[in-house]
Amino acid sequence: MKQKIAAEMNLSETAFIKLASENDNFGESNQFGLEWFTPTNEVDLCGHATLASAAILFDKFGNKSKTIEFKTRSGILKASRTLNGSDLITLDFPANSSLTYEALSLSSLLKVTTGDLEILEVKISESTRKLIVRLADKYTRQDLENLKPDTQQMMKLESSGAIKGIIVTVRASENEEYDFFSRYFAPWNGIPEDPVTGSAHTVLAPYWKTILNKSQFRARQCSKRGGDLMLKLIDQRVEITGSVAHVLQGAIHT
Repeated sequence: MKQKIAAEMNLSETAFIKLASENDNFGESNQFGLEWFTPTNEVDLCGHATLASAAILFDKFGNKSKTIEFKTRSGILKASRTLNGSDLITLDFPANSSLTYEALSLSSLLKVTTGDLEILEVKISESTRKLIVRLADKYTRQDLENLKPDTQQMMKLESSGAIKGIIVTVRASENEEYDFFSRYFAPWNGIPEDPVTGSAHTVLAPYWKTILNKSQFRARQCSKRGGDLMLKLIDQRVEITGSVAHVLQGAIHT
């Protein structure tokens, strides 16, 4: 049923919150179950749907908990309302490292993803099956936004299951307010391009730490419905802070 609802919603991910026990309620409890489904399958981790879930509990159900914990396929994830009275919410997610990646189909896959742009480095996060493709530093945010990957060809060229998403990223220039930019393509999960991807930034934050030698970042995901993320690495965790706009409320009849 959940998969059918997610397919009908046809969003990158649809989140389902559930009570931990029959005696709990959405307005007072601080622990919940959480699942995410793309239009085609269940996934292990989703940032923006977790952010939205926390915002619903905080704002619509009036939950006064300082921190809400979600039990998920990626372990316990935490969401906290910032203390300064703003609408920002901070997520506590696992950080995911990456390794150099090589494959027989890699050159063809990169060609249909980034065209003729020069690529500086390719790495893979084996735990999330996300590929990082870093463009050469001579390229800009505009170059990244101009990319038009052939997502159908991407799926044809990579069918082993080793890759479930491709992150294309580029370093920001020194005079910009951001540290790096990215776009995320996951046609293998029924998502040609994801607007803003928290799970991708659990890979990007550790990667850019090795490049920039810092642990806090301001990032921009440059889809047409993109957004800003504030990132902070603490040991093997990454804090992702962002805001939510409530735009729609309704009921599903089954």
